[in-house]
Parts: sequence; C-alpha cells; structure tokens
Amino acid sequence: MKIKLIVFVALFTSIATFSQKKWTLKECVDEALKKNISIQQNRLSLELAKKDVDIAKGNFLPNLNANTGGNLNFGTGFDPVSQDRVNTSFFGGSLSASSGIAVFNGFRNTNIYKQAQLGVESSLLDLKQMENDISLFVVNGYLNILFAKENLEAAKVQYEISKTQIEAAEARFKSGVIPKGDLLNTQSTAATNLQAVITQENTLDLALLNLAQLLQVPVVNFDVAPVDVGQPSANLFYNNSNMIYNKSLDRMPEIARAKLAIENADLSIEISKASFLPSVSASVGLSTNYGYNLNLPTGFSNTPLFDQLSDNFGYGAGFNVSIPIFNRFQTKNRVAQSVINKEVSQLRLESEKVSLKQTIEQAFLDVRTALKSYEAAKISLASQKEAFKNAQERYNFGAMTQFDFDQVRTRLVNAQATLIRSKYDYVFKTKVLQFYAGDLVLD
Repeated sequence: MKIKLIVFVALFTSIATFSQKKWTLKECVDEALKKNISIQQNRLSLELAKKDVDIAKGNFLPNLNANTGGNLNFGTGFDPVSQDRVNTSFFGGSLSASSGIAVFNGFRNTNIYKQAQLGVESSLLDLKQMENDISLFVVNGYLNILFAKENLEAAKVQYEISKTQIEAAEARFKSGVIPKGDLLNTQSTAATNLQAVITQENTLDLALLNLAQLLQVPVVNFDVAPVDVGQPSANLFYNNSNMIYNKSLDRMPEIARAKLAIENADLSIEISKASFLPSVSASVGLSTNYGYNLNLPTGFSNTPLFDQLSDNFGYGAGFNVSIPIFNRFQTKNRVAQSVINKEVSQLRLESEKVSLKQTIEQAFLDVRTALKSYEAAKISLASQKEAFKNAQERYNFGAMTQFDFDQVRTRLVNAQATLIRSKYDYVFKTKVLQFYAGDLVLD
C-alpha cells in the first residue's frame, strides 16, 4: 500500500509539473517547425531532389545487362545414317551480357547533374521560406497571448475598482448622501466590468488555442512563459528601409531561389544545344549458345553443355557515332524556348526584388506609424490617469455624479486598452523588420 501511494504521488507530481510547463518563444517555434505538416512535406521534397542527384550521377556510369533465353522445337529432320526423315525434338538456348556507356553527348549528362544539384538547393530554400513563415506565425500568436493577458489584467483591475466603488456607494446610500439610482449605476458598471473580464478570458483562451493548434500540442494546461517587452524603445533600430532591403537581398530565400532559376535556365540552354553536337557511345558484349536434340539416332549423343558453351563463346566491342544533320528545326526551337525561359526567370527575379522592396517599405512605414500610435497612447493614458485621479477625489467628496465619474473611468479603461494594443502592435511590427534584416533573435 505504501509503495502504491509513493507511485501515485510521483505520478501526480509528474503530471502537475508537466501541466505547469510554460513554453518559451523559442520552444514554440522549434515545436512548430518540427510538427508542421507543410514543413514535413517540404523535407520529403528535399529528399526527392537528393534522389534526382543520385539518378543524374548514374548517367555517367556504364550499364550492364544479362540476357538468356531458350526454345523448344518439334518437327522432322534428316537422319544422316538412314538417309530418312525422322521426327526430332530440339531444345536450344543462349546466354549473353552487354554493357554500354555514353562517351560524349554534348555534356548533356554533366548539365543534367548540375541541374539536379540546383534542385536540391532550391528545395532547401523552399524549406527555409516555409520555416520563416511558420516562425512569424508563432511569434504573432505568442504576442497575441501576451497581449490578451495584459488586457485581462487591466480588466481585472477595473473590476476590483468597481467592487470598491460599490462598497463606497452602498455606504453613502445608507447615509443618504446619494440616491438609489447612483448605487444602481455603480452596480451596473461593476457588472459591465465583470463582463469585460469574462470577454478577455475568452480572448486569452482563444489565443492559447490558436497557438496550441499551430504547435499541434494539447491545449489543456497549455501556457506560455512571460516575456517582458517593457517599454518598447522609441528608436526604430534602422534609419531607412533601404538599409533593411539591402541586407535582406543576401538572406531571403525567395531571392536566392529566383537566382537559382536563372542558373537552371542557363543549364537548360546548354542541354538543348547539346542536340546540335554528335554523340559517341561505346559497347561491349559476350555471348554463347547451346542445344540438345531430344531424338538422336542410336549411336549419337549431344555435346556436353559446358563444351558447347565454351565452343560457342564469343565477344565483341564497338562504338557508335551519331551526327545530327537535320531534325526539322526541333533543336533550334528548343534552344529558343530555353532562352525565353531564361528571360522569364530574369523577370521573375526582378519581380521578387520589387515585391520584397515594397513589403519592407510597407513594414517600415507600419513600424513608424505604430511607434507614433504608441507614443500618443502613452501621453493619452498619462492624461487619463490624472483625470481619473481628480475625478475620484471629486466623486468621494460628492462633487461629481456617478454618471460623470463612470465616463471618466471608461476613458481611462479605453486609454489603457489602446496603450496595450499599440504596444504589442509596435513590438510585432518591429520583429517583422528585424526578421527581414536578419536580426530577429528568438531566445
């Protein structure tokens, strides 16, 4: 019984410890990258690309084939002894092996191998871009949870203030200082604040659910570790968007992938041009055969199998040169298509650069706007705090009605909510800029 109790306590402690786990931002990102199905699919695509490289390597090797066959014939044949035609049954077979290799084919195999290597690099870049997108989704979800938690704490504070106001209003009502209507208004405000608490709890639960689903972990007892964003700096970190854009050109996977597409197009041109050149192949072969007469006349016998294989053994080697002369302009047109595809790839690179520049310029503007909103929200909250402090004193001395006091407090609550919202909006948009510049640290 004692052992069972110890095991139960240990198990309960283990479960409690697990339930108290708070996920850090880096842990969330790592978990999402590990479990995301799209990323797993991209990793499989990468493995397929690596197999294309192995297949392209095989083109440089000679092939080797072995063949065998047999046949059984029934009919009549000439008997050299009796000079008569007799029924015969004959079984024959053959063995052969051959090998061939492309000696020269216009460097087609070499360029196909290079294309396969580019395919691996391109798959790696696709995977990197997917990981970048998922990481930003996780950062956004993480900050949404912190945002919801701050909103919830602010709502709870307001509700506690409302409960205190109810106690004061009840005392003043009993003393005949205020009418019953003011007491009812105070109770109504408290009920509204309680409803706001419940709403913020639901918002927090939804934010936790969204992130847990993104990580594909159970939402029960799921929580994140607090991150002290403090008072975000008014320093934008970057003087202008061009600085960020120039840094992003060397690290964004979509730009690197577009450059690889141009290299791939160059190789496609060379592969198409290879059809203009002669191709040379070499081959070697070995062969032998054997046969058995199943109806030999008396006094005759079949030659032993291994003697036949030895006597009939032969081998040979050869080479073949194929010189293209006219193929209905097919090669010329394929080369022209490859050149056009390269121009398409070049334009796609320019399009990616333009799109990236526009995205960064927009992100930079968003950060500047978010900073202005955050600074304005701080000023507004400071003013509303002073106004609320003054209103509370006037209300306590009976110089302000309950309705007017609630108006002042509502403005304070709205100012607090605006500051929280603008703070996290500014923090996330700053993270986006850091991501494009390569300065985003998740630890």
